[in-house]
Amino acid sequence: MARPARPDRKFSPSVVAWPVLGIVVTVVVWWAVVEIFDIQPIILPSPIDVYEGFRTYPELLLQTTWDTVRVTLIGFGLSVIIGVALGTAIAAWKPFERAFGPLLVALNAVPKVAIAPLMIAWFGFGTKPVLAMAFLLCFFPIVLSTATGLASTPADLAELARSLDATRTQTFLRVRVPAALPQIFVGLKLAMPLAVIGVAVGEMQSGGVDEGLGTIIVQTAGQGDTATAFAALTLMALVSIILYYVLVWIERLALPWVKGTTA
Repeated sequence: MARPARPDRKFSPSVVAWPVLGIVVTVVVWWAVVEIFDIQPIILPSPIDVYEGFRTYPELLLQTTWDTVRVTLIGFGLSVIIGVALGTAIAAWKPFERAFGPLLVALNAVPKVAIAPLMIAWFGFGTKPVLAMAFLLCFFPIVLSTATGLASTPADLAELARSLDATRTQTFLRVRVPAALPQIFVGLKLAMPLAVIGVAVGEMQSGGVDEGLGTIIVQTAGQGDTATAFAALTLMALVSIILYYVLVWIERLALPWVKGTTA
């Protein structure tokens, strides 16, 4: 007997309510800690101080937020293009993996903050070293997830492609790539917050950059304006959250079958 089709799930208010509750609880605990222990604003500002810091420089903070988002998306896009290409090469050609796999692991193991001054020496001041830092931080998860996904094609799907006399190219495009997409999106979702971190580190290290939230954090913290620095940190966290969930939304639109075939 055929099972009845499951009705589409309607929007649940809890999807919004739980995150909002988590934010409210965090802010209340933060405010309570500051008040109970009488922590000075220069050390840890209260949520009210952070709000006042945002109100003091709203246009500057919003403009630098957009600058950070723009550079983050460019660096992330470059890492996607090159990371997917390298991951595909690793999965498709074993000698390539043996020759360059250890080098990629070694590059990922190098502390990125330690090479930030070299970025300035190589690329000069400006946006280029910031882009390079974002790229270095986020491209390795994309390479790894792409190579893992393409190398983990279900055996039954590969056997089905052979039985239908599919060519190597057809098997790759119609079987291996769709089967690898869920794993690739895992790497993309891991890489997006890392791209934001990379941009922030690059902006903090590159003294010639006059835009971006990282620059605002360095300048205001150096002047003792911790509230504005925390406002910039809050905006940076918000940017990371929004970009991450945009990727989740794209994944759900691009891979509708995943939710229906997994527990």
